[in-house]
Amino acid sequence: MFDDAELARLRAKYGDASNGVIHDPERARVARMMIDENGTRAAPYVGVPTFLAAPHHPLDRAAPDFGELQVALYGLPMDLGVTNRSGARFGPRAVRTIERIGPYEHVLKCIPTRDLRVADVGDVVFRSRYGLEMCHRDIEAYVATMAAAGVVPLGVGGDHSVTLPILKALGRDRPLGLIHFDAHCDTGGPFDHSKFHHGGPFREAVLEGVLDPTRTIQIGIRGSSEYIWEFSYDSGMTVIHAEEMPAMGLAAIVAKARAVVGDGPVYVSFDVDFLDPAFAPGTGTPEIGGPTTREAITLLRGLAGLDIVGGDVVEVAPQYDATTNTAQAAAQILFQILALMVFSPSVGGRPAG
Repeated sequence: MFDDAELARLRAKYGDASNGVIHDPERARVARMMIDENGTRAAPYVGVPTFLAAPHHPLDRAAPDFGELQVALYGLPMDLGVTNRSGARFGPRAVRTIERIGPYEHVLKCIPTRDLRVADVGDVVFRSRYGLEMCHRDIEAYVATMAAAGVVPLGVGGDHSVTLPILKALGRDRPLGLIHFDAHCDTGGPFDHSKFHHGGPFREAVLEGVLDPTRTIQIGIRGSSEYIWEFSYDSGMTVIHAEEMPAMGLAAIVAKARAVVGDGPVYVSFDVDFLDPAFAPGTGTPEIGGPTTREAITLLRGLAGLDIVGGDVVEVAPQYDATTNTAQAAAQILFQILALMVFSPSVGGRPAG
């Protein structure tokens, strides 16, 4: 009951004399990191933009030193593998400019940019803007350097072909599992005399021996390209179509994903065209009938505790989205994947739940 006594209690606790004190221990923990002694928070729109406002840790290309980093945020500004609309080369820059993502993940109760030693290490430097296969070699070498240093890569593309060289770098010693959010399976064959396009990275990753198809789940699949995804089924991948998702429910999809990948190392790859174009129109191959941003975040949160050893967010083509909604969604997804790494045994190791 709200009466004069309750009003007096609230005034005493939260009125002018309280000096803005936050009483709840968990909320106070976050506030101490974000609010200075004068009660001021840094303006989100000042300074040099980085992914998730993480510290900038520039690398010497000739002799990269990752210091004590656990996770490296990095850009992959390359879209030579697209089959429809180009422009994902501008994705990393667009995602960096998004403000006010995090820092607190209130459901998982973590502050990933503080709970982990993480920094934005810049972009992959490509030797050529014209050679797709050369760019892939550059990516593989760059990520292999991270892996050798014990640093977990979390990248922003770029088209989805970039995930193949990443998996080749990370899966050299043992094939990885994969949780793949996308409108397309991306297990197609050669296209216009190339097998390295963005519609086929996961076929090639399996054939290279760096991806375990029986520990791979593809979620949100839909659209007109179903006839070219034969490899997903023949190799033993688990495919959940977008039209199956409402009847299954998000909890069942999470349970299925966890069962498929098990306790082994797993990579999380998120193509923004997983989202319905009402939420993410700025992408090269949009497909209507997709999930919402809220559903995507719920699915990702359900993966806490899996052994996530890398991830990416790809196919952001900002010039097709005057609202910046696509970059906003991509930045939030990037944050959610980073939050999962707080609970990954190979990264942060905090118990989930």
